[in-house]
Amino acid sequence: MNAPLKVFVVDDEAPARARLRALLEDCRATLPNALAGEAESGIEALEKIDPVGTDVVLVDIRMPGMDGLALARHLSRLPSPPAVIFVTAYDQHAIDAFEVGALDYLLKPVRLARLVDALGRARRLTPKDDATLAPLSARRHFTVSDRGRVWLVPLEEVLYLRAELKYVTLRTREREFVLAESLSALEQEFGQDFLRIHRSCLVSRRHLLGFELARDVEEPRWEAVLKDWPERLPVSRRQAHVIKAFRHS
Repeated sequence: MNAPLKVFVVDDEAPARARLRALLEDCRATLPNALAGEAESGIEALEKIDPVGTDVVLVDIRMPGMDGLALARHLSRLPSPPAVIFVTAYDQHAIDAFEVGALDYLLKPVRLARLVDALGRARRLTPKDDATLAPLSARRHFTVSDRGRVWLVPLEEVLYLRAELKYVTLRTREREFVLAESLSALEQEFGQDFLRIHRSCLVSRRHLLGFELARDVEEPRWEAVLKDWPERLPVSRRQAHVIKAFRHS
């Protein structure tokens, strides 16, 4: 049987800490856990947290003195840092949270199912996943908000990015997300991972299988073919040179 997940709670409000303790107790049957301790500030947490005896830290962001983001940065410098899950009433700090290596971002009032899901991810972490917890110097994930939840989409899961009107659609094999970033800015940041095939489309180099000439259209055109993906993505005449470059790569 797996040892209980050791969880440390940090929040400046006593009722919030009590609520998290109750949720941890409620999910104990499905996800064994033990309270490793609690603190009402970031400074107190640094004094109390034993990295060896703590697997996960549930921490609020807005706290007097040292806030949750600063605490996460301090914890990330430890040789074996615990996973950090933010629990907050404010969603505007999501990107900052993931930039300091947060495992998840839960909005208050926290639902039991979301807490179990987040703790389950922490349970599945292994030592080789330390990069997941380290501060991110270069993004390897896209942070998106959808239906009150913040998602962290790994770069390697993205098939393509396509500009549509005033937003960009991010496509994985499972679903679509909407990004509030421009396609040109994304190309500048992720140019090593994506290839521009159209003024409105960047395709993942990792998933690109090749190109084929489509003849069942009014005017023949080249289309990008992705591995194990039925959709074909049109290549503009202006970007046709990428086909030649791909052949010689």
